[in-house]
Formats: sequence, C-alpha cells, structure tokens
Amino acid sequence: LIVRYEVGKLDDLIKDNPKEDIIEPEPTKKSVELDAELEDMLSKQKAKIKVIGTGGAGNNTINRISEVGVVGAETIAVNTDAQDLLYTTADKKILIGKDITHGLGAGSNPKIGEEAARENEQDIKHSIQGADMVFITCGLGGGTGTGSAPVIAEVAKKTGALAVGVVTIPFSVEGQRRYENAVIGLEKMENIVDTLIVIPNDKLLELAPDLPLHTAFKVADEILTNAVKGIAEMVTKAGLINLDFADIRAVMTGGGV
Repeated sequence: LIVRYEVGKLDDLIKDNPKEDIIEPEPTKKSVELDAELEDMLSKQKAKIKVIGTGGAGNNTINRISEVGVVGAETIAVNTDAQDLLYTTADKKILIGKDITHGLGAGSNPKIGEEAARENEQDIKHSIQGADMVFITCGLGGGTGTGSAPVIAEVAKKTGALAVGVVTIPFSVEGQRRYENAVIGLEKMENIVDTLIVIPNDKLLELAPDLPLHTAFKVADEILTNAVKGIAEMVTKAGLINLDFADIRAVMTGGGV
C-alpha cells in the first residue's frame, strides 16, 4: 500500500502530530530484567587484556599507551633499571633482577635481562594471571627487553593467555652489537609467541630519510603504541566491524610473524 501526500499536507500532518505527543512504550519488567542479565553476562565474558612493556623502549611504549589510553587494557611496566621504572606511568610495575642488577639496568646484556626475569618469574606470573590476551612489547637489541621478553612470553603462554609480541629491530646506527642481540631475541620470540609483529626501525628512515634520529625513536614508539591499541580495541571497543575475542584468538593463535 503506497500513500501519497500532496505538497504541504505532509507538513500539516507533522504539525498535527507533534513529537511530544508520541508516547514511547514503557519497558516491561521482563525486558529490564533481561537487559540487566545481558549486561552482567557481558561483564563476565569481557576479555582481559594486559600490555607488558619491558626495558627502556617497552616502558616508553607503556608511557605512550597511558597517555592515549587503550580501552579495556591493563598496563604493566617491567625493567631492571629502577630510575626508568620510577618515571614510567603504568597500572603495575615490576622491578626485576634486584639481586643481579641492584636496580642499575642490564648493561645491554640480554643474558642479564633473562636472568633478571627468571629471578622474578613468579611476580610476572602473578601480574599476568587471569589474562586472556597478553601483549609483550620491547625494543630488541638492548639487555632488559631482549632478555626478558621471551621469558615473559613463556610465562604468558603457560597461564593459557594468547601471547602477542610487538617489537622493534634497532636502527643500523645503533651498532652491530645491538643488531646481533636483536636477531637472537627475535628468534626466541618467534618460537614462543602466537603472533609476532616486527617493526624494523630502519624502514622509518627509508620512508623519511631526513627524519632526525631522536624524532625517529619517537615515531617508532608511536608505531608500537598504535599496533597494540589497534589490536586490543578490536576486542574491547564496538566498531564498524565487530570482532570478539574468539575471532582474534582464531586468527592469531599460531599466526606467526
């Protein structure tokens, strides 16, 4: 049935039936109870996401995430350097390897970073416990991040969480030693995490060769942050394409590099 109104008559019809005269149906007691039940169910089913930044670059990423915010994610900062950790903004902080480094850092030695993480493995496990998805972010090449990230990923996997690594490969100008450290750390991460996102810092300089190095480091931090935020909020935030945690797990479990 098609009803046609002459010009002007539709306006008269609207004027004769103002919006305020339209009575919205009151929600029934049953529908209110159902809504409350659905909200309770959703709050219990909500995926728990934790973002762990380890080492200097990892802590920088945690600082940036704290600034921009990631909906529904808890941030955890891990470091052997007490001063760096002090100035990091995070929901939780873990100083690892106190007996080994005395809070003075790993001195660009991944073995010390690994030993430090092993020393505080139970603290790491306690902070991760209950998470459905754990991001481990760091700048490969240094001591703390390179050494501890694989240990943290291993702990996350043992708790049953989906482990996602988000790491950078150092700039060439940072030296051969850092690059070699990064390659070793990368291989270890590949063998543990479900999915590994690798950001080669040199690519930034290829795209913008005139970029000052100190700015390039900030851009690298920003890319790490956006990678974590983008993936996490696909689960925790409603969007144009709605994905639940089961979708993300299906794609990322054993997803590779």
